[in-house]
Amino acid sequence: MLLRRVFVVASFFLAVACTPDTPPPVTRAAAVAPAAATVPAQNWHAVLIAGDSATPAFDNGVEEMRAKLQRRGVVDVTTYSADPESVPRDRLSNSSNIATALRGSGGKQACFAFMTSHGNEDGFYLRPDRRLLTPPTLDRLLGEGCGAVPTVVIVSACHSGTFIDNGVRKPNRVILTAAATSRTSFGCGADDEYTYYDRCLLQQFDEATTWGELASLTRTCVEGFERKMGVRPSQPQLFVGAEVANLRLPGR
Repeated sequence: MLLRRVFVVASFFLAVACTPDTPPPVTRAAAVAPAAATVPAQNWHAVLIAGDSATPAFDNGVEEMRAKLQRRGVVDVTTYSADPESVPRDRLSNSSNIATALRGSGGKQACFAFMTSHGNEDGFYLRPDRRLLTPPTLDRLLGEGCGAVPTVVIVSACHSGTFIDNGVRKPNRVILTAAATSRTSFGCGADDEYTYYDRCLLQQFDEATTWGELASLTRTCVEGFERKMGVRPSQPQLFVGAEVANLRLPGR
């Protein structure tokens, strides 16, 4: 009940914030043997998660990402929503369904998880559970489902840098986050079509070739929005594992 009250109060402020500085460097893993830079689109396993239904922005981001992936030839795409009136029970973004989805890569050659919701320094908010998905839990689920194959995780939420700072990093993973651990992100109001980060990510998706390039283009776009708003920079983060340093987007 306390967590619910916190997020209800926070949602008022998140109409502006989803809670010049020098950009932090890209975090990279220690060098190991590189994996293949290209994985055929049909061999990606994609899980797209809207963790909250208090604003349509999260579902909108998931649906547009699904459309982009499918246009690129990704056929294994599963979406999850926090709105029980719009999806069946097995597509609700609760921890049980998400665990099943992330574990269910089915022998694919690469994994992709896109997660958009509210968040804090402890994790990513799942409204159906009224609790957080934490970095250690996500790390475990990715390990069980994706193993050592190239894995890309995008966490779009306030304080989402916590998923880079707290053990999700692996040599076979690329992690993009909407904000540094200590920062909020923006555009999570009831009237927003997309969060700022998601809007920029989706806009740049068709321009980028590698995931690292997508992160760079998205960050530049977000910084432009935030300068116009006059808000404290969210500082989107990027971690690139040494095995996937040049991993390309599906269909690129």
